Amino acid sequence: MGNNACDPGSGLRYVWRNIATGGPVLRLALLALLAATPARADVTVFAAASLAGALGEAAAVYEGTSGTAMTLVFAGSSALARQIEAGAPADLFVSANAEWMDALQADGLIEPDSRADLVGNTLVAIGPAGSPPLAPADLPARLGDGRLAMALVEAVPAGIYGKAALQALGLWDRLAPQVAQADNVRAALALVATGEAPLGIVYATDAAAEPRVAVVMMFDPSTHPPIVYPAAVTAGATSPVEARAFLDWLHGEVAGAILAAHGFVRPGG
Repeated sequence: MGNNACDPGSGLRYVWRNIATGGPVLRLALLALLAATPARADVTVFAAASLAGALGEAAAVYEGTSGTAMTLVFAGSSALARQIEAGAPADLFVSANAEWMDALQADGLIEPDSRADLVGNTLVAIGPAGSPPLAPADLPARLGDGRLAMALVEAVPAGIYGKAALQALGLWDRLAPQVAQADNVRAALALVATGEAPLGIVYATDAAAEPRVAVVMMFDPSTHPPIVYPAAVTAGATSPVEARAFLDWLHGEVAGAILAAHGFVRPGG
């Protein structure tokens, strides 16, 4: 269902969760896990799976300089938003699209004055390492009878963007029966990396982090909504001051350099 890890050089905790259903057993497991954190000031961040590498590195740097203990929970934005709606103890939420943040804001579950777009991303199609580039019209032929790996197309931002792009290109109706939906974008990436699917649609930052895949096509940004990652402090934050401090730091130069090194761009940049 997931796994936990700690940065051996710090108290930073990484938590991966497959929590798309948001059922009571999963919810209780997550609450029990987070309740076991140290008593010192602790910021719990719920963040989109595509941010795992970049935000993990940034949080480790921040923890080392601030002394604030960081717990990072990564999953699909939809699953994380539903967990916050259900009362999960998050201090900060970073979504991979505006819609899930909008939903939490409408329910009074984030602090609106803290909300701002953190980074942007690019949507790409990937194949196994060494795969040659292809044009959009050639995607069905390259796929053949294989499966097209995508994050959940009705819930997870990467899947929503991917479906929109395929619809704009006139390919969705043809390819929809071959889509293999995964709980989050990193799971879709893994399907291609392990050879279970010949092609997938992920973010450019995910492709860059996985040497077993290659980008075969970049989607024109006009084919899908803008890919932005809004971040906000939650209304129920147990460490609101520390969460705001970390969020302010994320918008600064040091964090910006880390995020850029992982392929993310600042909004409007």
